[in-house]
Amino acid sequence: VQLQASGGGLVQAEDSLRLSCAGSGRTFSNYRVGWFRQAPGKERDFVVAITGSGSRTYYADSLKGRFTVSRDNAKNTVYLQMNSLKPEDTAVYYCAATVGGTYYLANEYGYWGQGTQVTVSS
Repeated sequence: VQLQASGGGLVQAEDSLRLSCAGSGRTFSNYRVGWFRQAPGKERDFVVAITGSGSRTYYADSLKGRFTVSRDNAKNTVYLQMNSLKPEDTAVYYCAATVGGTYYLANEYGYWGQGTQVTVSS
């Protein structure tokens, strides 16, 4: 499966953004999709994951309540709605897909998009 992340940009603190991850090439609904982010000089961190059917979601504890993941398998797209953004949310956001494994471990995702930059100014 090929993934294309989009929707990043430069926003101010407390603004919202919606990222999209478009999949192609294989049956998208077979894949769990995760979002990870990487700030300069830091490791790639888990943000959120959603199962293939969309029935279950998993969030990093620190982001619950501000970020919401959803998917539309008819459009082969997963969305990440980010509200009340903070400067510490500044990072490159990546979407990734896997058919199994531990949802929060980046190295268990075999397919990755190219990343989209999110910059939050104070």
